[in-house]
Amino acid sequence: MSWVSPWLCSRGQAVPMHTGSSRSGAPSSGPRQGQGKAGDLLLRALEDLSQLDFKRFRDALAHAELRGCSPIPWGRLENADCVVTKNLMLESCGGVEAALHVAITALEHIQLRNAAALLRESRERALGPAPLPGSSPSGRCWGGKRGGSSAAAAPCSAAARGGGHVPDHRSGYKRAVRQTYGRMKDLNARVGDSVSLSARYARLVLVTEHCDEQQREREIAAVGRGHAELLKERASSSIAIADLFKPDAEGWSPREVVLLGAAGMGKTMTARKIMLDWACDRMFEEFDYVFYIHCREGNLLAGEASMADLLERCCPGSSLPLDAVLQQSEKLLFVIDGFDELRFSVEQPWSELCAEPGERRPVDVVLTSLFRRRLLRHSSLLITTRPAALQSLRRLLEHERCAEILGFSEADRRDYFQRFFGSAEQAAAAFRFVQGHELLFTMCLVPIVCWIVCTVLRQQLGRAGGLEHSPRTTTGIYVLYLSALLRSLRGQQRQDVPAVLRRLCCLAASGIRRQRVLFEEKEVQGLALGRQEALPLLLNEHLFQKDISCISSYSFIHLSFQEFFAALFYLLEDEGEEQEPPMGPSRDVKELLESYGNSRNYFILTVRFLFGLLNEDRRRELEQETGCKISARIKQDLLEWLQDSQKTALALLLEETGLVRDLELCHCLYELQDERLVAAALCPFTGLHLHGLNLNRFDQVVLAFSLRRFPGLQALELGHCCFLWDEPEDNTAPQLCKRPHREAQEEEETLSPIPMLCQALEASGCKLKTLRLDRCELSSACGAALGSVLGASPALTELSLAGNKDLRDEGVRLLCEGLRRGAGPLRELRLGGCSLTAAGSRAVAAVLVAVPGLALLDLSDNAVGDGGVRELCAALGGPGCGLQKLELWQCGLTELSCESLAAALPDTPSLAELHLGGNAVGDGGVRWLSRGLRDPRCRLRTLRLWQCGLTELSCESLAAALPDSPSLAELHLGGNAVGDGGVRRLSRGLRDPRCRLRTLSLWQCGLSGACCEDVCSTLRAGCALETLDLSENNLDKGSVRALCGALRQHPGSLRSLWLPSSGLDEETLQEAAALEQVKLV
Repeated sequence: MSWVSPWLCSRGQAVPMHTGSSRSGAPSSGPRQGQGKAGDLLLRALEDLSQLDFKRFRDALAHAELRGCSPIPWGRLENADCVVTKNLMLESCGGVEAALHVAITALEHIQLRNAAALLRESRERALGPAPLPGSSPSGRCWGGKRGGSSAAAAPCSAAARGGGHVPDHRSGYKRAVRQTYGRMKDLNARVGDSVSLSARYARLVLVTEHCDEQQREREIAAVGRGHAELLKERASSSIAIADLFKPDAEGWSPREVVLLGAAGMGKTMTARKIMLDWACDRMFEEFDYVFYIHCREGNLLAGEASMADLLERCCPGSSLPLDAVLQQSEKLLFVIDGFDELRFSVEQPWSELCAEPGERRPVDVVLTSLFRRRLLRHSSLLITTRPAALQSLRRLLEHERCAEILGFSEADRRDYFQRFFGSAEQAAAAFRFVQGHELLFTMCLVPIVCWIVCTVLRQQLGRAGGLEHSPRTTTGIYVLYLSALLRSLRGQQRQDVPAVLRRLCCLAASGIRRQRVLFEEKEVQGLALGRQEALPLLLNEHLFQKDISCISSYSFIHLSFQEFFAALFYLLEDEGEEQEPPMGPSRDVKELLESYGNSRNYFILTVRFLFGLLNEDRRRELEQETGCKISARIKQDLLEWLQDSQKTALALLLEETGLVRDLELCHCLYELQDERLVAAALCPFTGLHLHGLNLNRFDQVVLAFSLRRFPGLQALELGHCCFLWDEPEDNTAPQLCKRPHREAQEEEETLSPIPMLCQALEASGCKLKTLRLDRCELSSACGAALGSVLGASPALTELSLAGNKDLRDEGVRLLCEGLRRGAGPLRELRLGGCSLTAAGSRAVAAVLVAVPGLALLDLSDNAVGDGGVRELCAALGGPGCGLQKLELWQCGLTELSCESLAAALPDTPSLAELHLGGNAVGDGGVRWLSRGLRDPRCRLRTLRLWQCGLTELSCESLAAALPDSPSLAELHLGGNAVGDGGVRRLSRGLRDPRCRLRTLSLWQCGLSGACCEDVCSTLRAGCALETLDLSENNLDKGSVRALCGALRQHPGSLRSLWLPSSGLDEETLQEAAALEQVKLV
């Protein structure tokens, strides 16, 4: 059954037809009054435009090619107000009505279709239809150039010659068509609600080329970017509706066009839009008359009738001389909508068909005579049908052109949202939300799904919380889609729904288990589905060439719909059908879940739908619409599986079974939408760790939903996850890695990409102990949002925002304000790579003062400079500071920073580790640090100075400090050109019995074999070293053997000696490898 209602209103009552020459049928009140009214309409339309749209409108008048109007110079329009613009249009167009026509065209040109449709309707209500091409100014005589001596045309010519008055039937009929088809009612329309068809209708992609079996399989299964690419590929053979009857490349012009499309694909709306566009002279001007016949209405017609009788019943208007009109069949187009809905045979013998329009016969005979071209042979036919009826239709036609409706392209989906919402802001918000939901956006290629989604989102936008708290899940949208299709069924078809649904679910589940999306005809018939009249509603039929014949295959409209039915298969209760379907797959859901664990990508949606169908509201909706009993018996099995699914081998190895590591778990819980069950499912877990995901808007909604209901949440880690703001505008190529898309640079400073995350944490009470958002592309606005939430957190001990280069000083300042207010038990703060300067350091220093328990501070990879270190050192020396580890590598520091740090070290006895690698502190900086190290109050244990531009002079300073620094246990000097001389100087300090250094790193320090004598003497002296790294240096085999010999004789406390392996012969390598302490790299 063809689903009509969001796309079509029920056919309205025809307005009475007037045959007078004036537009209203009443005596004309004169041209001046009409022109004044038209001028007012034009002025009001201009005044209703926003300032920006009015400027775009004037630009179109100046630069666009608008039929009926010469371009108006921009110099005259640039500063023109509405009144001046109206007068300029009247002057340029030569009249009020022409100016109105140009205004409508200009509005459509700048994509203000709603405004254009409203102006067109206002004009027709006030003035009647616009003059049609080829008409005289009075509108009395039509089609003078069409040729032929029709009975309708002859009186007109005679009247014109004699000055008489005759009715203008064709313009009256067009007026009635516009009245009937100009507006539509949505499925959920209230009394008096309707919308303009022109304003709502969005372009559909029509293609004329068939695809093969493999292409069809890919198209059915694809989602997101892959589906968009396939649709774009098929759209390369697209055809416009207005070109359906135009000649092809070989010059052949069809008389029969078949418009093919699945249920809900927009066939009926397209058919009605064709009627409206013809009546408005936008297409098919080669036809004098276009008649619309819906096959569902044909089923209701009883008794005998002629073609004229049939048209009189089905078509709007009255007093149309049908007998005369039907004589000119080559100028007629019949739009036959819903061929698949005919409930009678169309294969009567040729001898029983009628040949004359006035011949009264049963309706099925009349329609069959039209299809088989015995009646009105020279007329043109445009027939819409679902794929399941295509074979029987093709047997009736002679030489048809077939065009398949693929649905909305990506651009058309955006256009539909704009038309539906009217408000550009709401349309953009809704479109972004759906665009972030890959599956839902894919299914929005189906017009009815697009309407359902828009309807649900419009209702949600009017509520508190907006789209972030939308209760409509993917399962909910699919339930609405199925409900919308089933509501078109009547009588016995409606009664058959439970049986048909059970068998379809069996077919779907069988296909999912076998990874099949196309089903052979014998499979469908084997489930006793072939004889069900409701079948075309839920399955598509495809014809593929095989050898010298065509075969039929069936599929669901999309793999996701098949997965929906497959999930339903496990929930439908047996109610004792008279004829049980053949043996299908097992209904043990545990087998399905085990298969999901082995090949999750293919079963992922089926499992999501299982959770969604457990929701009580969804189950109740489905039971009401389908008449089937839906059980929740598998609820406990699903919850247990959900909890066990996180106990992966890695989790068991790391002993982290209390962590959720899979966003899919959150998607399943979101589909469930049951507060109590969600909390129960998450109860065993204490943390959520995700890594490297591009979280679109829907993912963020799903994540926030779980965070709000996570009773024991203590740790949240989203490292390298990207919070997407919007989808990229450029859809010409696949996106390898999506990044946040911002419409303007200034938005980056004021908008936060994590509002849903922060709101969820705040709503949950935020008892987090650990929050890691490293490299998440956070903006400066995120600092304020996080500071507000975390400042009130009573338990936060670790916060890591490293690698967020857009956080900057302002973001960190706002974050630190919140942390200071809370003054909680924060122990670790990591802000490396956040584009901080000295100003950011000042804000962090204030946290050091306010949060005495802070033990680790990482500001690495920020240009804080010497000024930033001064700010930190002022806080380090303050009372109560308990900082233990300070990381400042690659911070643009010089020896001035070392001077500040040297002064702070004695006053900060808690500081045990200082990391200054990658800073050009030089030998001067090390001299300052050595002074601080020698102070007996200094308790520093680890000093990292790799790649700091040091020479052997630094080693002299450090060697002098080592005996006086008994707490110093690790010294890292790798990447500095200290050379053999530096090792010689360090050895002096290492041999001092007061030195307690345990680790010395000298990788890539420009060493040669000459340094080994000093190293050997140090080892023989019995120093405290446990680890010595000499890797990435140019040591020859002799020096390595000497080291190995010294180690064998005097191993002392050394446990690890790292040596380079390059340049050594096999014998030396074997000798070194024989020593347990030696590590070759």
